[in-house]
Amino acid sequence: MDDSEIQRRLELLRTEHRDLDAAIMALLSTGVADQLQAARLKKRKLKLRDEISLLEDQLIPDIIA
Repeated sequence: MDDSEIQRRLELLRTEHRDLDAAIMALLSTGVADQLQAARLKKRKLKLRDEISLLEDQLIPDIIA
């Protein structure tokens, strides 16, 4: 993947991460939250964060000191 593809992928992942955050908050604010569903959403959100971190690391050039 080149830098522009990584940037596009990062933007999609960040959008999905924000959407999941909103979905989790909405689910938990109902008071009758489905704990299993909330846990699944949180797990997906963590996977997205890990993937975002990996892609961001690919954009930063290695500096050999």
